[in-house]
Amino acid sequence: MTMSPQVPDHDGPPPVRFAFDRWTWKEIAHLLANLPMAIAGFVYTVLMVSIGVGLAVTVIGLPLLALGLQGARLLGRGERGRARGLLGVRIEEPSPMARVRREEGFFAWLWSSLKDPVGWRAVLYGFIRLPWGVVTFTVTLVSLFVLWPVLPYTARLLTNADRAMVRGLLSPSDELERRIAELESDRGVVVDTAAADLRRIERDLHDGAQARLVALAMGLGLAKEKLTNDPEAAARMVDEAHGEVKVALQELRDLARGIHPAVLTDRGLDAALSAIASRCTVPVTVGVDLPGRPAQAIEGIAYFTVSELLQNVSKHSGARSASVDVWRSADRLLIQVADDGRGGASMDGGTGMAGLAERLGAVDGLFVLDSPAGGPTTVTAELPWRDRESEKSAAGARTA
Repeated sequence: MTMSPQVPDHDGPPPVRFAFDRWTWKEIAHLLANLPMAIAGFVYTVLMVSIGVGLAVTVIGLPLLALGLQGARLLGRGERGRARGLLGVRIEEPSPMARVRREEGFFAWLWSSLKDPVGWRAVLYGFIRLPWGVVTFTVTLVSLFVLWPVLPYTARLLTNADRAMVRGLLSPSDELERRIAELESDRGVVVDTAAADLRRIERDLHDGAQARLVALAMGLGLAKEKLTNDPEAAARMVDEAHGEVKVALQELRDLARGIHPAVLTDRGLDAALSAIASRCTVPVTVGVDLPGRPAQAIEGIAYFTVSELLQNVSKHSGARSASVDVWRSADRLLIQVADDGRGGASMDGGTGMAGLAERLGAVDGLFVLDSPAGGPTTVTAELPWRDRESEKSAAGARTA
């Protein structure tokens, strides 16, 4: 029986041994590189801080310090990459600097840069690394010639201190910082989605109801001209205009339903989902088991998620039946849409699944697609549950 080689985990190398394996040589290389890297980092941070602080009384001092902190971020990124490659330390990248809109001006950018905690931690790392780099370089170099039998253990001891420094000073500070990065990304998704919805509404109005109303106005103008000379023709034109008004009203109702259906506002998810299920080309059973109504935003996202999924069932699934189930579990609103169609749906198949996943992710939701070839297809979506009454009370407190 052959023994499989030992593979390191995600957070560090395997246990140390007397033999000089590849991880030992990686650790030795890291320790020997500490000195030149520490010298470069120390020189940069000393010059950057001294010049920036020394010239703070002038107009260029603080901007230079802000640019220096951004450069310190790059040094920190390089050190994280070195630690990942040579020490096996899995470190996530800290969140990027907060974006400053152009209209906020130069001073907003300056203040945001000067208070950047990631940059200042990288500066502190550069300061304390010089004496440590001298120690690790000297001990490792001497041990290569004098204490080589115990060098693997010495290298592991020294690199463990390196791992602690990298994790303490160059990793994301806490969960809040990672959360800020996620929220910045989600904000971009929300803005893009809102812009796309506005473009869709504008296009529907321009190509549908607006064009029909323009034609209606022209028809009524011609009928007015013929009213005295040819009353019968004018009456026919008025009848045609009356039909155009009905069609335009129906288009406007459909558009309003696409923005926010009245049945959802008046009667809630159960009635609204039953209404869209009745318009599906596949027989759909709907089951809604909720103790109350969620917040309006969550309710709207749930409605449009089910609406788009049922449209996909009608257009792409080839199914004979489908089902929609909505229920609450703890502080989550769960949605499951299933069909017995051909399956094979994917997040990049052009069916809007990726867009749904982005919309749900923007509100701390979750989107899971299970669609093997041959079917069936099951889509599970989760949304955070927020009570409508608490939302109303919070809105009242804000207005007060």
